[in-house]
Amino acid sequence: MVVKGIGIDLIEVERIRRAVNRRPAGFRRRVFTPAEWEYCNRGGSIDHAALAARFAAKEAVFKALGCGWRQIPWQEVEIRKGAQGEPLVRLGPRAQALAREKGIEEILLSLSHTRGHAVAQVVAQGKE
Repeated sequence: MVVKGIGIDLIEVERIRRAVNRRPAGFRRRVFTPAEWEYCNRGGSIDHAALAARFAAKEAVFKALGCGWRQIPWQEVEIRKGAQGEPLVRLGPRAQALAREKGIEEILLSLSHTRGHAVAQVVAQGKE
């Protein structure tokens, strides 16, 4: 496999907290899938750092795909947890089509966050 694209994004958790507080339903529906929102809202308390990490991951995926959120809707990129707790990327149909067009077969994701910041790094791989 060869690297077809890379992306990284860093975001302040407070920025996501403000967006959620300002327009909770609109922001949630535009950016996050129901599964992502449910994961970050366990026990009735919103985990803003986890939301920020998912937001950063989506931005990093857009960068690795060489596109932006105007070309691919936010919800076309879903961040999930794998069996071992590792972060996984699920692409919707439009994002999958773009990835195929660019020869991308696999997207690797790493996430991290503190109380103040969240960061995501993506490596998109494919055959030569």
